[in-house]
Order: sequence, then C-alpha cells, then structure tokens
Amino acid sequence: MSNHVAPIARLAGAIKHYGSLTALDGLDLMLHRGELLALLGPNGAGKSTAISLLLGLIRADAGTVELFGLDPQQLVARRRIGVMLQAASLPPTLRVEELLRLTASYYPAPRALLESAELAGIGDLLKRPYAKLSGGQQRRVQFAMALCGRPELLFLDEPTVGMDIEARQKLWTTIRQLVAEGCAVVLTTHYLEEAEALADRVCVMARGKVISEGSVDELRARVSLKRVRCVTRLDVQAVAAWPEVVEARQEGSRLWMSTDAAEVLVRRLLLADAQLSELEVQRAGLAEAFTELTREADSSVSDQREAA
Repeated sequence: MSNHVAPIARLAGAIKHYGSLTALDGLDLMLHRGELLALLGPNGAGKSTAISLLLGLIRADAGTVELFGLDPQQLVARRRIGVMLQAASLPPTLRVEELLRLTASYYPAPRALLESAELAGIGDLLKRPYAKLSGGQQRRVQFAMALCGRPELLFLDEPTVGMDIEARQKLWTTIRQLVAEGCAVVLTTHYLEEAEALADRVCVMARGKVISEGSVDELRARVSLKRVRCVTRLDVQAVAAWPEVVEARQEGSRLWMSTDAAEVLVRRLLLADAQLSELEVQRAGLAEAFTELTREADSSVSDQREAA
C-alpha cells in the first residue's frame, strides 16, 4: 500500500497519562482504506487507550489524533465509523430489529435492516428480545449494529468472544467482504489465530508503544522458533530437557516442540526413536511471534532498569 495515500486515522506522538501511569508513550499509528489492522498486545499495553483516542472518547495529553483528517470528537467524523466494543450495555427488552432500526437512525445513509442482519447472520433473531439471546448471539447483534451505518472505518474489540465456530467463520467472511469493499478495520483480539487469518498488518504494542509492525508473514519471519511435531514413544519430559527444545508438550498421540534449531532437533529425534512417524516442521505462528516479541520488550525494559 502506498505511503503517499493519506491515512483515514492517525496517531502521531500520542501521549496519555492516567495519574502517574503512562498509558501511551509517544504512540505513532495510522490506518488506510481497505486494510485490516490487528492491534495486539498484553493487558495494559495501551490498546484500549489508543482506540479511545481515535473514537474521541478521551483526549490525548500531547501529540496528534486525527479521524478522516478531523478531530475525532467532531460528529461529521464519528458518523463515518462503526464500533463494536468488548462490553455493551443495551436495552434488554428491545427486540433485535428495534435495536437495528434505532442504531441505523443515527446515520445519514444506513444499510437496509435485512442487509445488516444478513451480513451478521442474525436474520432469524430479529423478533427476539435482546435479553433472551445467548452471549454469542448478542455479539452478532452488536456486530450488525456496528456495520449498519455503512462505516468507512470499523472498530472491532474482541468481536468473536462467546461465538461458536460457525458464527466466528461467518463473521470472518463478512469482515473480509467489508475490507474488500474498501472499509478499514481496526481489530483487537486475544485469539491470535483470528489476527493471523484476517490481518493485512499487525501492530504489537507494549508499554504504550508499538514494538513491532508488519504483515503476519513479516512478523513470523522475525522469530527464529519453529514448530516440530511427531508421533513418538519418547517421554515428553525427557525431550523438554534437550538443549535445542524451547518447549515440549504432549497433545493426544503427538509430541509438539518449539525450537530455534529445527535441523538439529529432527536429527536427534530420528536417532532417539527409529519408529518415529508423522514428522512435521513448521514456521512459528503469530502466537509464537507475539510471545517472543513481547518477551524481548520486557527484557529490554528490565535491562534498562538494571543499568539505571
């Protein structure tokens, strides 16, 4: 994506304090049309604060915050976004169709009710009171409400919590469709396989800063770990003690290992068990990349404190 195209959302040198706590420490972040940005980080990394700034819910203490080139608190900018927060308090007695009609009324050119319902997979829930829905069904209703205004930018905070596999796959399909149509999406999720499946770009945050940014493949390539799995008679505790093994665990009949010396480990496995079978070697996934990147950030902070 060209860097010459103006971003539709931008944080530049954003700083936010809550008393003595620095939630954001000079954060730089931008988002362009038609891309899905996954914002990842451990609890307390500053993700929610960054999103709250872009939504206009709070003000930065310093730095620049722009939404479509405007102050995020301006109504003309906020009418161009859709939001699905992690927690939502909605009138429990209203029916789903009433919630959608009410939400759509806030936008100048909303989607038709049935279109929003179809995109979210809730066509069979329209007559149901919101309070009578399961947690996963309520999340799908919240998703429909977030997209009913035809947003140019969609904020999704842990969107698939409580959903079953089928509902999650349906939501992923709709998100991909919206992005293909030019909608930008900011996704925060603890399901790293979700970010791996959807994201065009990933920003990993820690301590109020972006510590790593790039495509899923670029982040995976920065991690030396590989995953090795096989069916073996070897004891998992014995293998875990090998110097080339970072982690080992038994899952059913298979032994799973993480290593930064895959070739050495494979040779050792074959020598130790002549009956070994179903051997596979894979690059590290986003989960391993995330773990290693955040561990490195914590180590760097610890080293700085010790030096001080």
